Amino acid sequence: MIAFEELFQGTIDGASVPPREVVRACIKHNAAAVILAHNHPSGVSEPSAADVALTQTLKQALDLIGVRVLDHL
Repeated sequence: MIAFEELFQGTIDGASVPPREVVRACIKHNAAAVILAHNHPSGVSEPSAADVALTQTLKQALDLIGVRVLDHL
């Protein structure tokens, strides 16, 4: 691991995650790959439909700059 960086803070029921900011952080650290993580304050650990959609959006954005998404926890 080259860095751990908290990029966003959400509310009890959601968070806004602009892909542009994730791309910027990857470029800043010259990352070849990334592991994304977030919590579920509700205690339900299953990914929501929004989580799945966000993961796909981030994978597409990061693929454009050659950064692999290894996992989204």
